[in-house]
Amino acid sequence: MTATTEAARTERARPRKGRWIDDWHPEDPAFWAAGGARTARRNLVFSIFSEHIGFSVWTLWSVLVLFLGPAYGIDPAGKFTLTAVPALIGSALRIPYTLAVARFGGRNWTILSAALLLVPAVLAAVLIEPGVSFTTLLVLAAVAGVGGGNFASSMANINAFYPQRLKGWALGINAGGGNLGVAVVQLVGLAVLATAGKDHPGLVAGVYIPFIVLAALGAALGMDNLAHARNDRRAMRDVCGDAHTWIMSVLYIGTFGSFIGFGFAFGQVLQVQFKAEFDTPIKAAYLTFLGPALGSVIRPAGGWLADRLGGARVTFATFVAMAVSAVLVLTASRLGSLALFLTGFVLLFAFSGLGNGSTYKMIPAIFRAKGQAAVADGGDPAAAEHEARRLAGALIGIAGAVGAFGGVLVNIAFRQSFLTYGTGDGAYIAFIAFYAVCCALTWLVYLRARPGRPAGV
Repeated sequence: MTATTEAARTERARPRKGRWIDDWHPEDPAFWAAGGARTARRNLVFSIFSEHIGFSVWTLWSVLVLFLGPAYGIDPAGKFTLTAVPALIGSALRIPYTLAVARFGGRNWTILSAALLLVPAVLAAVLIEPGVSFTTLLVLAAVAGVGGGNFASSMANINAFYPQRLKGWALGINAGGGNLGVAVVQLVGLAVLATAGKDHPGLVAGVYIPFIVLAALGAALGMDNLAHARNDRRAMRDVCGDAHTWIMSVLYIGTFGSFIGFGFAFGQVLQVQFKAEFDTPIKAAYLTFLGPALGSVIRPAGGWLADRLGGARVTFATFVAMAVSAVLVLTASRLGSLALFLTGFVLLFAFSGLGNGSTYKMIPAIFRAKGQAAVADGGDPAAAEHEARRLAGALIGIAGAVGAFGGVLVNIAFRQSFLTYGTGDGAYIAFIAFYAVCCALTWLVYLRARPGRPAGV
């Protein structure tokens, strides 16, 4: 290899005017070694930071409701509504955010989406005080939903930077780092409660304002746009006609929907379910970060296990474990055992994190199996591989949006259960039943020996 050729490959990875990279070939080992890996890694770092802040802003209201004491006049049902609203808006934004990366460029969209986080942070910092109307609080909670879209655009952007052999690692690190924002915002809330007290909820949002500015500046200075990234709207239309799209979306509701839903609701559930033990917000805040932190850290392990044991096997085992964990929570609720209750909930977070990784690994495996079947029937290998990647990418976007909607369902279930029964028991029974359905779906479609079963999922 000549020095000229080496220099040319390095030049191809350099951003042009406006931070656009015109020529990007991560599958070429020489290109990757000559500068592509370094560029991708730099974009990954800033993407994780921006996505992390987005998750924190998205789940901000899981902490803010702990501050809304008697002076605000909001009952537990109203507080669960306040946590359901940002979950709903965030899930709805995931598909347009996915498409925005190719339309505007990954760097450009990260700058804009990070800057948009200033709106809910500033409004919450300024407007939350005793006497504020419930309608105003609903609007503030809804605006925080913009943070939920950041995950989708970040994953779509990083997916374009990395070669196939490293996508699982890169996307796992990206997702796990973002998910940690759910735990960190709980720690920020705890720090505010411990230092300033329960009368200053606006400080929790205010803490994030400088970090949001740093995320936008970091994206502007350290990220790039890829000129070759293109939206394939036909892929989303085509994949919507595939039954696997909706099966995998249901499974992702069970894993990520549980993770984000419990992240929104856990602190409030502790305060309502165990009033005597958690009579002040700070007592609940001491514990609320544990589950989200564990679920975030363990997410890459779900993908790692899926690589070695098969995604469907790991997902099936995860849902069995989640059902057992939910039974522990239900039992603890009826016995009034706080220790057992906390154990069950932490296990729910942990297994939902594992399932997040394993279900995402199942998606490309499904379409790879379909492509291999097409080749066995005489199809063109290159065309089959392209089709598999096209449809898998579209399904990841759809499943991410539908799965996030599970966070809404979790909060609605808790709201209705406490309104009807005065406890969360009705919600826990619903979770057990849903995890049983997910177990059955996984086994019937992806594990049971039958004609047409996707091989190797």
